[in-house]
Amino acid sequence: MKDIHKIFTKFKKDFPRVYLSHEALGKEIHENSGPLPEKTRWLIKIAVSGASHHNIALETHIMKAKEAGVKDDQIKHALLLLIQTVGFPTFMEAYSVFKKMRRA
Repeated sequence: MKDIHKIFTKFKKDFPRVYLSHEALGKEIHENSGPLPEKTRWLIKIAVSGASHHNIALETHIMKAKEAGVKDDQIKHALLLLIQTVGFPTFMEAYSVFKKMRRA
């Protein structure tokens, strides 16, 4: 996947060994450390990123989820689940990231 954030491309250039280690750990956790199906893993990452106000990660996880076949209605459902746990304003922030990406 092409980098969607210039800062991430810069990070990879400035810290190549850290990037490679980070990627290897992420791949190990995501692909080999448990029984959850791929689409479920991406939906969890979307919810965690949204709840944590990590909008760059949220954009990345939404793109990767879509590449894995996650549908927009599934992403919206994952985001809606934020309301009762972390509040409506946090949901709206995450939802606005999702909607902005759909316009792009």
